[in-house]
Amino acid sequence: MKKYMVVENFKAGLMEENYKVYNAKGRQFPDGLYYLNSWVNTEKNICFQLMESNDEALFYVWFKKWEQFVDFELYPLD
Repeated sequence: MKKYMVVENFKAGLMEENYKVYNAKGRQFPDGLYYLNSWVNTEKNICFQLMESNDEALFYVWFKKWEQFVDFELYPLD
């Protein structure tokens, strides 16, 4: 499995709404995309998620579900 760092930049004023959906539905990952750990900075409205997958395309499927709340950056890790 390849590891990735996902940087989530919450859109202005939408962090709370994002967490309402998260609490109701979970992370909504497609099969094959795995969460390892995360760190949130509420002052900066940003979240860092360490994840892994054998298929980078799965991230974009997942991003589509949350794009109304979050701008994503994806970094493959060596």
